Parts: sequence; C-alpha cells; structure tokens
Amino acid sequence: MHCQYSYAKRGIVVTEQNFSSMRAAMVESQLRTSDVDDQRVIAVMARVPREDFLPAERRAMAYIDRAVPLWDGRALNPPVATGRLLKEAQVEPGDRVLLIGAATGYGAALLAELGASVTAVEEEGGPEISVPGVTVVRGPLNAGAADGAPYDLLFIDGAVQNVPAALVAQLAEGGRVVTGLAERGVTRLCSGRAVAGALGLARLADMEMAVLPGFAEPERFTF
Repeated sequence: MHCQYSYAKRGIVVTEQNFSSMRAAMVESQLRTSDVDDQRVIAVMARVPREDFLPAERRAMAYIDRAVPLWDGRALNPPVATGRLLKEAQVEPGDRVLLIGAATGYGAALLAELGASVTAVEEEGGPEISVPGVTVVRGPLNAGAADGAPYDLLFIDGAVQNVPAALVAQLAEGGRVVTGLAERGVTRLCSGRAVAGALGLARLADMEMAVLPGFAEPERFTF
C-alpha cells in the first residue's frame, strides 16, 4: 500500500515510491559528495527508510540536507552529519555501542544494521523508540547507561559542549568516540579514543549538527 503525505510548502504529494527515489538522491547528492565513502555506511543509509523515524507531519522532510525539527528543540541530524559520524565510528559487527541522543531511533537502527549491539539513551518524555535488537534506556543523556558498560564505542548523535567524564568512564580501554562539539556557535564533527580514563578528541570538520541538551560546559571559577 502506498500512503500519501501532503508537502504543502512545495505543493506536491509524497508517496512511498517518492521516498525511495529521494533516499537514492540523498546518497548520490549529499553523502557521496561529502566524504561519506564507507560503502557499508552508504548501503545502510540507502536501505533504512529515514521517513519511518519522523512524525507524519515531518515525513516529507526526511531527505532534506538540513536538520529536521522533532520536539522541544530537538532535531534529527542532517543526513551528511549522520553519515560522517558513522564513517568515523568504524563500526564492526559485534561492537557494543552506547548511543547518546537516540531521538526517534534512526541512528540506533543504522548502527544495528551495521551489526552493533546498541544501548540507546533518550530522555524521559521523548517519543517511543522501537528498533529490533536495540536496548532503550530512559534518563539524562549525560548519564549514559552504566549498567551495560563497558562499551567499544560512544556515539553521541549530535553536538555537545563537552563530553562528560561519566560517559568516558563507560568505555572500554581504547574505546572509540564520535560526536559533535558545539563551540562558540559552531558545531564540529570530532572523533577520538579513551585512554587511561582520559579522552582526546580530534576536530575533523565544521558541520551542521543538532545540539543536544544537558551538556553545558561546566562553569569555571576565578579567584
């Protein structure tokens, strides 16, 4: 059955067949032209229907090249940001992944498709998340899910002002981290590793990313 969704701004009707075409166009015009060159990442993003992870009134926006508003200031990352995070994450089958900012479950679904065992953290009051094989934990994003530690990968699906020590502590020695950093109004893609309880991050590229709540930089006192 092909359901139809009105896209009033453009005066067109979007069908399930259109979604398939838009997904293919996203891969060719957004991912492949923006250094998303990991074929496994491209394959899962070409396969997983992004529109299924948006409320009905936002489905027609699934493949635009910008963040899609969700609820209470939250947003779904632009496709390029998702693709670059997945590329830098270098997910291998069997990896234990702590996903922070699960939102509607799109990132969790992609990670699971790549073969990861995913624990996805989202705040209380967010939308229901139902992704096969994914464990959903409700609570503060900055607290993580210590009961499932240690993790091989910390995947923060958005930009934060800092990566809390509580999350780094939930990684295995040498565990990988991919995230966005929000610095002075600019969001940047970053990756790194946890070594001896400390995290070093490399800034890779300026990129539009959804900003996650609850990660304000700690206040610094001066004397």
